[in-house]
Amino acid sequence: MPPDEVSAAAAYLLTPEAVRDRCAAIHRAGEAGELAHFALHVERLHGAADAVAKLIRANHPDLSVPYHSRWRHFEVGGVDRWRALASILDDDPVERARVRVELAVTSVLLDAGAGTDWRYREPRSGDTFARSEGLALASFDAYAAGLFSADATVPLRADAAALREIDTPRLAAAFQAGADNPLVGLQGRAALLHGLGRCLAAAPEVFAGGRLGHLLDHLLAVTADGRLPARTVLVTLLRLFAPIWPGRLGLGGVNLGDVWRHPRAGGEGPSAGLVPLHKLSQWLAYSLIEPLEECGVAVAGLDDLTGLAEYRNGGLLVDTGVLAPRHDGVTGTAHTADSEVIVEWRALTVPLLDQLAALVRRRLGVSQAAFPLARVLEGGTWHAGRALARELRPDGAPPIRLVSDGTVF
Repeated sequence: MPPDEVSAAAAYLLTPEAVRDRCAAIHRAGEAGELAHFALHVERLHGAADAVAKLIRANHPDLSVPYHSRWRHFEVGGVDRWRALASILDDDPVERARVRVELAVTSVLLDAGAGTDWRYREPRSGDTFARSEGLALASFDAYAAGLFSADATVPLRADAAALREIDTPRLAAAFQAGADNPLVGLQGRAALLHGLGRCLAAAPEVFAGGRLGHLLDHLLAVTADGRLPARTVLVTLLRLFAPIWPGRLGLGGVNLGDVWRHPRAGGEGPSAGLVPLHKLSQWLAYSLIEPLEECGVAVAGLDDLTGLAEYRNGGLLVDTGVLAPRHDGVTGTAHTADSEVIVEWRALTVPLLDQLAALVRRRLGVSQAAFPLARVLEGGTWHAGRALARELRPDGAPPIRLVSDGTVF
């Protein structure tokens, strides 16, 4: 096969268009009743939309909903931890935004599901947090303490030298993890940080001095007339950080990351049968919007990004009956990220979130421009998925059991 064809296929899979294209192919198979693991009941999206719109109105009566991003977790309990940390920095807005980028990247990469048993006790407040909020605060405190900086005199920094030295015991200590407080995928999380350190060292033209925060400078350099497409942010992340993902599919020497096989994914040539989802990378792209806006950049085309194919959004669709398991094995066993059940579930989640968002906007009486998908996710689907999981299952776990390595969900 010609190298150029392979290279083009890899480049295509590292785009949000590919996510929508391939997920749409699987959705069409679902509409035709041709999928092995899930049946679609699209008429039940109306009930899901009612629940999401109701939650948005309850929590945001003025419909002023922030973007779905890591920054919301740093505000858990009504405490703006970022503002407190930023207060000790110089007034230089670019340097402050570099720190903010470093905090977002490291925290998002450490954000894959924690499991049901892990907890983090925040030293400053003494309060205990679980799941995403606990992971956010643990990573926030680790960054603030200088865990990711090789310069003890500059703790608010993340660089290649420090990241490549992170080991599982040090990360476990930072996250208060142990036999009596198990955190799933701890080794995988450490591996992601190692991979991140290698990426920084391998691209000095972007990460001067091996510093992660210079990702901001790179994005500012490709900003035109004060505007930067959200698509550009995502594709930049996917290309720069492709090597960090462990044990994934590749094409032409390019690590594809959150890309999996499914028999109904469609496509031709080298990318046939592959479905990209890029959950953590898109979560990170959403989380970089605010640091970029802080530097005066208008991030355009937010809805070029997709909904996040993860277990809260996907769980909402299962728990509201939009997606119905076709056989007992879907819910009767735990599945790995590459299993056909999980790939099918996650892929169906993406187009269904687009449909759900349109129904939610109609109920709220808002336009897509005023209420992009990033606000629908934050105001409603993610929180509705969690709330419904808590109503239906004592531990609040998703309806489908996952085997996490700490790098996907």
